[in-house]
Amino acid sequence: MTKVSAKSQKSYLFRLDADQGQIIWESKKLRIIPIENIKELRSGSDARYYRQQFQLAREYEDRWITIIYMLDGQYKTLHLIASSLDSFQLWDITLKKLYAIRQELMTGLGNEEIRHAVWIKQCWKSVGEQNDQRLSFEQAEKLCRRLNINSSQEDLMRLFRSADAQNRHYLDFADFQTFVKLLKARPEIDLLYKKLCSMNDGKFTFNVFDCFMRDTQKSSLTLPELENLFVRYSTRTSDGRGASSTSDVATLTMSLDAFTAFLLSSDNAAFMGHNGKVYQPMTHPLSDYFISSSHNTYLVGHQLVGYSTIEGYIRALLRSCRSVELDIYDGEHEPVVFHGKTLTTKVSAREVCEAVMKYAFVTSPYPIIISAELHLSVPQQVMLAGIMREVFGDALVSAPIEGKPLSGPLPSPEDLKGRILLKAKNLYVSESEPMCERDLTLDSESSSTEASTSDTDIVHGIKEELRKVKLREVEAVKEFKEELRKARNIFNRVRGRHASAEQSLPRAESKPEHKAKMSPVLVALLVYTVGVKCRGINKKESYATEHMFSLSETTTNKILKEGATDLIKHNKTHLVRIYPKGTRVSSTNYLPHRYWAVGAQLVAINWQTFDLGYMINHAMFQRNGRAGYVLKPEVLRKSDDHRKSDKEHLHYHKQYYLEVTVISAQQLPRPKDAMGHEITDKHVDPCVEVSVHTPDWSHQRSSSTSSPSLSPSSSSVSSASSSTSHVHAHRSVTTMRTSAVKNNGFNPVWQETLRLPFECVGDMRDLVFVRFTVQRDGESDGEPIAVYCISLGSLAMGYRHLPLHDSQVSQYLFSTLFVRCSVHDS
Repeated sequence: MTKVSAKSQKSYLFRLDADQGQIIWESKKLRIIPIENIKELRSGSDARYYRQQFQLAREYEDRWITIIYMLDGQYKTLHLIASSLDSFQLWDITLKKLYAIRQELMTGLGNEEIRHAVWIKQCWKSVGEQNDQRLSFEQAEKLCRRLNINSSQEDLMRLFRSADAQNRHYLDFADFQTFVKLLKARPEIDLLYKKLCSMNDGKFTFNVFDCFMRDTQKSSLTLPELENLFVRYSTRTSDGRGASSTSDVATLTMSLDAFTAFLLSSDNAAFMGHNGKVYQPMTHPLSDYFISSSHNTYLVGHQLVGYSTIEGYIRALLRSCRSVELDIYDGEHEPVVFHGKTLTTKVSAREVCEAVMKYAFVTSPYPIIISAELHLSVPQQVMLAGIMREVFGDALVSAPIEGKPLSGPLPSPEDLKGRILLKAKNLYVSESEPMCERDLTLDSESSSTEASTSDTDIVHGIKEELRKVKLREVEAVKEFKEELRKARNIFNRVRGRHASAEQSLPRAESKPEHKAKMSPVLVALLVYTVGVKCRGINKKESYATEHMFSLSETTTNKILKEGATDLIKHNKTHLVRIYPKGTRVSSTNYLPHRYWAVGAQLVAINWQTFDLGYMINHAMFQRNGRAGYVLKPEVLRKSDDHRKSDKEHLHYHKQYYLEVTVISAQQLPRPKDAMGHEITDKHVDPCVEVSVHTPDWSHQRSSSTSSPSLSPSSSSVSSASSSTSHVHAHRSVTTMRTSAVKNNGFNPVWQETLRLPFECVGDMRDLVFVRFTVQRDGESDGEPIAVYCISLGSLAMGYRHLPLHDSQVSQYLFSTLFVRCSVHDS
């Protein structure tokens, strides 16, 4: 096939290895794309954007495949043109089927039989290039070393001989499956199983299972549901199927293999996600939900010199983001999107709208809010309105929907299913309102770099960033600084002339000038999301239900220092958007749960940066079927029940501790290099760090409810090597770590218990997040081996296997962490 890029077109031999789950080709070096690293497949007209970007003829479209994947922590693209239609169809169908299987396996636990079959084939195929389908002891030993199994040669030989039942001194595939089963033995589960059986004369009956589920796992299943579950696993056959009748439940016992299968199944998932379904009511007003939101969605990198592209929108929307941002400026022919007053590239507003329309409702049917920052002349405003009406069609909300007048509460996500709303500042509304002194601190609608920060902040941010920017970007940053200096000089001259002209005019003759310049056709598209200037948040100020404003994190932090009560009350009936401060030029993120804790709905983050803020945001919106809308805790919503005292709940601070027993890990991943090859020459001495992240509750504390602070401690059974407690400004973190297991990344066992104290307000456990990080001993600041982040409100208690992810929160196919969790009053 022909590999296409912006600069060249070259033909290579590409191979698709279904057993190994890899795309392989050789240019100067052997290159590999693991199928589980693929983020999206596009072919034919779906990949037209790139064909047009490369200015290639229409005839190639029917044979075009674009593969978007991640390697070495970076998004990459591979564009291929098949030599014939038959070749294209073979690749397209096969690749999509393999991709679909991998995607299903990477959405939590379950499908253990398929998962095991995929893994064992992958191992068998990777042993060597031999064609005799035989595995010698030397080859088995080599495989074990590659899998991070560092048992002694004597132990491996004992397992090899046990699997070689016919004493042939080699293993065929059936023998190899036995060998793998011995390698994957779980002595820690065996110990738990025997402990449970000891309570019932050595038998694992339904009574044992029932007690285990209710007392340890804190299950809320009914008795018939538990009986059905027990029967299904107790009668489980080799194909994973079990009986459904519960008539003989009293006579059945659950074997060790069945119990192990249950613990690894989706029936015992750590994430209480209701099987990925939307389970919350979607009929509340929009203001009652947290809404998955993106900042500067068009950027895929740096805030000053990054690339503007439709890819940012596609990636965000496919991950259920429901609010995307457009900074729109006059273009040569039509409006364009880019980060104003920077050296970022430009992308057509029409192309962005087309991408939004195409991908808006692929993963979620609930409404999209386009947050637009308009820097357009009136003629191009008219163009933009025309583009949106043309591209979005009936999906665009351009008038109040039936039964939801502007005078009442906001419509619900259900009311607006499949609809797109435009949010932009209505200059007529903003400029007709009286100014007050507080406008100076709360005028924060714009999120462009220059508008949201002072000149000093920008210069400081640039200086800090210059040390990190790659050599090829240095000249661009210098050019930006020079342009900024020139712009300031021009601004100062204009301001000087304007001030002089004002002074020369008699006061009696001066008349207020109406500066608003906004096209009525664009204003007509602002219905339920009308951007206005924040005039203050207090009893003196009132806003129409459809009025919403944007606040930078800096401005919001200032408001919170003065007290959060008024903001929480405002957010019960109105939408508010929070966005990162302008000095985050390298696109870092704040921790969003700080702002969720005061009821802000659209807490926008930089989706191109995979840091802790992104991880917490991802964990929040995994909930409710990944709909992009999560119902806010009851104390943050408007209630019609006047007997409920929200203030009382919001001032109720309670201390808890999370007890986590880190038991073991299974098949920890090896790192891959930029070409997809596993790095096998690095020993793994894994340890596990557990951290609890709570919002900064201090703005909700009253003097009468203050509680003594706690510090983390290990329980009496813990052998944790170190523990630390951090309380930072604007966030609270408690962190503890286990000891390291030397040279074992395949099945390390810790059996260490950690106790992490935390504080919760108004029982809002959904806003407390727990992160599990598997690290190499001595490399706490390096790239982790694997991570898992979850809302405490979604974390199931008891014995659970956590599906481990990479730093970009993509799930590893085979890696899990076995833990026991419980929450106790302090």
